[in-house]
Amino acid sequence: MTALSPHGGVLVHRRIGPYTDESCSNNLQRVIIDDVAISDLEQMGMGAFSPLVGFMDDMDYHSVVTQMRLANGIVWPLPIALPISADQAQLITLGETVLLIDEHGTPHATMVVTSKYQVNLNHVVNHLYQTNDFAHPGVMRTLERGSVHLGGPVSVFTTSTQDRYASYLRTPQETRQLFEKKGWKTIVGFQTRNPIHRAHEYIQKCALETMDGLFIHPLVGPTKADDVPAPLRMRAYETVIEHYYPTNRVALGIFTAAMRYAGPREAILHALVRKNFGCTHFIVGRDHAGVGNYYGTYDAQKIFSLFTPEEIGISPMFFDHAFYCKECGGMATEKTCPHDEKAHVFLSGTKVRTMLTAGIVPPEECTRRETARVLMEFYEETSASKHV
Repeated sequence: MTALSPHGGVLVHRRIGPYTDESCSNNLQRVIIDDVAISDLEQMGMGAFSPLVGFMDDMDYHSVVTQMRLANGIVWPLPIALPISADQAQLITLGETVLLIDEHGTPHATMVVTSKYQVNLNHVVNHLYQTNDFAHPGVMRTLERGSVHLGGPVSVFTTSTQDRYASYLRTPQETRQLFEKKGWKTIVGFQTRNPIHRAHEYIQKCALETMDGLFIHPLVGPTKADDVPAPLRMRAYETVIEHYYPTNRVALGIFTAAMRYAGPREAILHALVRKNFGCTHFIVGRDHAGVGNYYGTYDAQKIFSLFTPEEIGISPMFFDHAFYCKECGGMATEKTCPHDEKAHVFLSGTKVRTMLTAGIVPPEECTRRETARVLMEFYEETSASKHV
């Protein structure tokens, strides 16, 4: 199998080099953007969101919300939009180039404004998240970001980072080159926002049995406040890979996009993005990108049936809910284990975080001891600092 073509056929590149006063006119109107928009710019700049070249115009936005397709028919499940205040929108004219800056005044990109529009947010969130419950983190964020949007192509400034994990931040082009260098023809991607637990490890290794390589690609962009912090998760990933994986057949990267908690729709997005990074297959497990009880356990797998394999262009690998079975003496799923659920040991990410916060070590049937040690040290330090 040869490397898959990027989604839409072309790997987009919107980076233009570092910002300088000479490279950008001081006369440009400045638009303050939030952390979600900043992470979206990073993805568009490196081509992770190919074929997108900028924030969606009104035609693409409404088509994606209602049809899960761009206006040209290409599958795309979630809007990548730029909300701004209604007052500032009135000051911006179509065709104008604006400078996108963060709250500290740091420039991140320029954008040619080709569209300015307002949306019905209640209509939008019901389509995207199947609820308008403000307790849903995706609904809350969408409503808080506002209903007035700008659309248009972007030119993204490159930035340098001294972060310890910067070496894991590769563009889709660089990841494709890495896979080629390793001689991998079939690569399965894995998305996570939690430390790798035994159920993750089980389905990853099941997939790896038939693949040349495994690409563990955790999301480290904006997430919920109670999610495990990204630096801590990276330490946990490094630890478990070192002790329990064939390191010559595993690559670890980071995905700097924002978590949207859109369940089934986000599963499609995560698959398309990994296709852009060069993966041929993508793992979709239990409640992918879900939160609470808003989605059915396997809705994120069922949604793939709405599209043809050619439209998606990357092969999903569906896995059942995995657990440790005391009777079997190992990891299993309902497809392979005949025993009653009383013999099953499984802890969700939420339950593990609750145990860690309470100073309780998760059972080894659920979490490798090396991973638990890394997590416990962090939560113990956090607890101690709160009592200083």
